[in-house]
Formats: sequence, structure tokens, C-alpha cells
Amino acid sequence: MSALSVRKSLLTLGAALPLMAGAALAQTPPASSPPASSPATSPAAVPAVDPSKVVARVNGLEITEGDLAIAAEDPALQMPNVPDEQKRELLTGYMIDLKLGAKAAEAAKVGSGADFARKLAYNRDKTLLDEYLDQTAKKAVTPDAARKLYDETVKSLPAEQEVRARHILVENEDEAKKAAARVKGGEDFAKVAGELSKDPGSKTDGGDLGFFTKDRMVEPFAEAAFKLEAGQISDPVKSQFGWHVIKVEEKRAKPAPSFEETKDQVEAYLGRKAQQDLITSLRKDAKIERLDDKGNLVEQKQP
Repeated sequence: MSALSVRKSLLTLGAALPLMAGAALAQTPPASSPPASSPATSPAAVPAVDPSKVVARVNGLEITEGDLAIAAEDPALQMPNVPDEQKRELLTGYMIDLKLGAKAAEAAKVGSGADFARKLAYNRDKTLLDEYLDQTAKKAVTPDAARKLYDETVKSLPAEQEVRARHILVENEDEAKKAAARVKGGEDFAKVAGELSKDPGSKTDGGDLGFFTKDRMVEPFAEAAFKLEAGQISDPVKSQFGWHVIKVEEKRAKPAPSFEETKDQVEAYLGRKAQQDLITSLRKDAKIERLDDKGNLVEQKQP
């Protein structure tokens, strides 16, 4: 995958962040972090769990903390809304049933057939690959790699303009002309918006829409807003929602999201790319043959 593709993927991920658009990026300070020495959050305050510690026995067979940890990772056993203590009890009960059932299945010769052997081989291969992919992703996601990808992406971001504007929304052109005359005559725009505007989302804020890029508004509104300079007020503008009078408060280049805001997406992308590259390299170096229903080799397509 090219560096350009990497950046495009990251941009797509970053664009989904709710703080990338609007005034929150510029006005909302980051949440304060707890002190590094806080006993509630310090890694040293969390005791390590010994995976070999026995938590139950079933007919002499031991169930350990490690067994519970593996069971907890099973997608079929996810319990996101269950309290930890209850979840632990349920997992222990499941492991007890699993040991009992597996022993009974062995006694019934369930594992002696060819179908079972194929399933066992499949699950072994899948577990091996999953573990290999996990290890590959963990090695790829380093602080330096994450910061480098973020910096390269931010440098390649195209300059995008955004405006902060207020508006007054009314039902017809006559009302819009009257509103425009009042604010162009010197009345406070926020006061008139609070009195006349039909937009419930901005009326109580004096018509303030915050910062937005051109693509976030309907076309007639966006075209009018982006033609205005800071401090200017538009003539009445018609859209599918009614008639608007617009005042641009500020224009600026859209700020890039911070590293902290995109860190999770950057790391997730690095991990996925490393996994994809691994599979691609394995296929490249392998001799792969596909057969048709008659056992003949079929033409191989490049991956």
C-alpha cells in the first residue's frame, strides 16, 4: 500500500471524529488527565494476575486464571453490560461445563472421526494465525510510528476554509427583508435572531451556527455564507428550509485534529496495515495452486 493510500485512509478515519468540525476544536480545552502518581490509575497499583492460579477443579481437572482470561476473549462470551464479579462467576461456570462436556465427548469417541480432525486442524490454524496477526500489529504500533504517520498526514492535508456564521431563519421573503433591514441598520444580530428566527437549534444562541465547512450546509446557504467577509451581512437567501439572513463572524483555515484526538485511529490503521502487509508477503512468496472440479490447475490471478 502506498504512502498516499495510507494518508487517504487516515484522513477518512479522522473525518469521522466529531471534534474535527465545529468550534469544539478551537474552544474546548482537553480534559485534564489524572496525576501520573495517582494510586487509582498507576499501573503499579493494579496487581498482576498469575495465569497459573487455580480458581476451580472439576473431577481433579484444574481451571486457572489463564483459562478464564482466554474464555473472556471469546467473541461468543462477550458480556459488556455485566458487572465484573458476575462476569467472572459466569465464565467460571462456563469453564466447568466445558471441562465436563469435553471429557464426556472424549468418552463418547466424538473426536475420533475425520470431520472432527478437520475442524480441529482448522481451529488450530485459525488460532495460530490470529495470534500471529495480533503480535504483528503490536510490533507495528509504536509511539514513533504513530507520531510519524500523524505528522505526514497533517502535512498533506489540503487547506480547507471554514466560517463561523449566525443566521436568522424566517418563513418568507418579506420577513427576511425586514429582518435584514433591521440588522443592517445597526440592530444587534444576535438579539434579532433570538426574536425572529425559526431555527430551534440556533435561536437561543443568537443564531450562532459555529464553524462549518462549505460541504456541511445546503448549497444556497453555503454559497452565500462563503462569499461574505467577516462582519458582513447577506441579503435574504432562500433554501429548502425557508429564508435566511446570514452574518459571517469569522473566517479561517480549518485546524487539523490533534494527535491525541486521532491517536486511536492512527494506531488501529498501523495495526491493520501491518497485518495486511504480512498476508500479502506470505502470498507473494508462496506457491499457490487452485484446482477446478476435475482436478485441473486453473489460471492463477495475481492477488
